[in-house]
Amino acid sequence: MGSLRNPIGPLPSSIYWRRRAVAASLVALIAVLIVWVVSSVGEGGGSNDDKGAGGTSPAPSITPGPGQSGPAISEQPGGRDESDAGADNGGDGSGSSSGSSGTGDSSGGASGGATNGTTGGSADGGTDGGGAGGTAGGGSAGRPVPAGSTLPDCAPGSLKLTLRSAKVAYEPGENPSFRLVVSNSSATTCKADFGPKSAVFTVTDAEDESVWSTKDCPRPDGSRLLQVPAKSTITHTVEWDRKRSAPQCATPPAGAVGPGTYLVEATFPGATVLPASFRLDKV
Repeated sequence: MGSLRNPIGPLPSSIYWRRRAVAASLVALIAVLIVWVVSSVGEGGGSNDDKGAGGTSPAPSITPGPGQSGPAISEQPGGRDESDAGADNGGDGSGSSSGSSGTGDSSGGASGGATNGTTGGSADGGTDGGGAGGTAGGGSAGRPVPAGSTLPDCAPGSLKLTLRSAKVAYEPGENPSFRLVVSNSSATTCKADFGPKSAVFTVTDAEDESVWSTKDCPRPDGSRLLQVPAKSTITHTVEWDRKRSAPQCATPPAGAVGPGTYLVEATFPGATVLPASFRLDKV
């Protein structure tokens, strides 16, 4: 016991006490490390137990939202052709009436077309012989109205006109057909003149030169009054036989109309009509 309290050795006693202090500090530090390791292992085991046998926490379930209700939209983009609407409207009365009354006009249309060297107009009275090589094409049209009819004239601005080519491109030998779709926005049934001098169709080439026009040599030369029902649509159709025309029925320039892109324009009193393009294909 005496050697513990009073160290014995060749060195001073203070050196031995310092060595003892260092040794005691190392022992205390090792003890602290052992306690820390044991406590850490214990905490880790508890967390693994909480996670379950697999060692991971179960994922929370996700409740799906309400399913989409209502019918699916299957209609493809794109609107209905306005000329088709005109055909439906014409079938309500004007189409059948024009079909029956046009029987008497067919002979006149045929004779007029023969004079012009082409086939005559259709029996419905809603198409035009075109003049100077123009021929009439079939289509849904308004009823023909006699010159002395008491039906009021269509007021300026009440008619909306849209010009269309029946096809984007025409094969060799196929005659282009042009449709003037006429919509009456007023609540009054009226009449309008769609003769070759009033509703003028003109075809120009890529150089903006006139190739053919209904006013150059109209057959017959006169008005063509058509009934336009209130809140309805009719279609006035003109067919071109791909021949050139010249003003005042003069001899047209020589040479056939070749393939390429063309523009058809229409003018009508009191209305603005946008042109339409089409193409004549090569052989």
